[in-house]
Amino acid sequence: MRWEGDRQSDNVEDRRGGGGGGFGFGGKSIGIGTLVIALVGGWIFGINPVTILSLLSGGAPSQQVSQQRPPQGAPANDRESQFVATTLAYTEDAWAQVFREQGAQYQPAKLVLFEGRVGTGCGQGESATGPFYCPADSTVYIDLGFFRTMQQRFNVEGEFAQAYVIAHEVGHHVQNLLGVSDKVHAAQQRASETQGNALSVRLELQADCFAGVWAKRTNKEKQILESGDVESALNAASAIGDDALQRQSRGVVVPDSFTHGSSAQRVHWFKRGLESGEVSACNTFDARQL
Repeated sequence: MRWEGDRQSDNVEDRRGGGGGGFGFGGKSIGIGTLVIALVGGWIFGINPVTILSLLSGGAPSQQVSQQRPPQGAPANDRESQFVATTLAYTEDAWAQVFREQGAQYQPAKLVLFEGRVGTGCGQGESATGPFYCPADSTVYIDLGFFRTMQQRFNVEGEFAQAYVIAHEVGHHVQNLLGVSDKVHAAQQRASETQGNALSVRLELQADCFAGVWAKRTNKEKQILESGDVESALNAASAIGDDALQRQSRGVVVPDSFTHGSSAQRVHWFKRGLESGEVSACNTFDARQL
């Protein structure tokens, strides 16, 4: 992915410490495999990662995750943070164009880099949750360790795959601005658990499609794509499909519990946005076949 030298967003805040820390749970150390399962499970299935960690480590669900935190003050000028700031700037430019075409003004999301835990407008966030968007403060939160997890656990490599993850979370910000998120959450309050999960899948697949819209428009303006980039993003979408993760973690697939969509669905909707570059192509809520 070509991005060096392009504009970086001013809407990035670095709350990371100065280095890596050891992870512990209830006084016990946990391995990277356990942490990865909790991280992915929390992000994909909406399960509290604290509960996952407690069960995997033999503790009680009420135990808390602790991390040996390094001193604060890591500057946001390393290559990873520069990449994130540039990718966020790409989303700002692409969505400003989309909104402008509709006679509206885009309000950019903020993005916070953190390690371990972070205070948000939606409560306390944790690294084990994976990247997430908080509508209460219009902010995307990312622990960059998630990208290393993608590579180590799922063999998903490439900066464009990482950009897809960021663009997906910004897609939730767009849904928030358009009022889609509020409508879905209101409908979920009146729905059964299975129906609520189905609505969540449609919301997440639309965010995947929005990520594709971003990629199409950004590449048209900046020519960021290199050979293999699209494949890496599709690999990421496939690797984090609900069916793939359930099969890996549980050995069985339970479609009624899906909250983000299957691998095939996530790939399909990202490609749909990538091919069209239009928000109108991303109406997952009226689609009979996902």
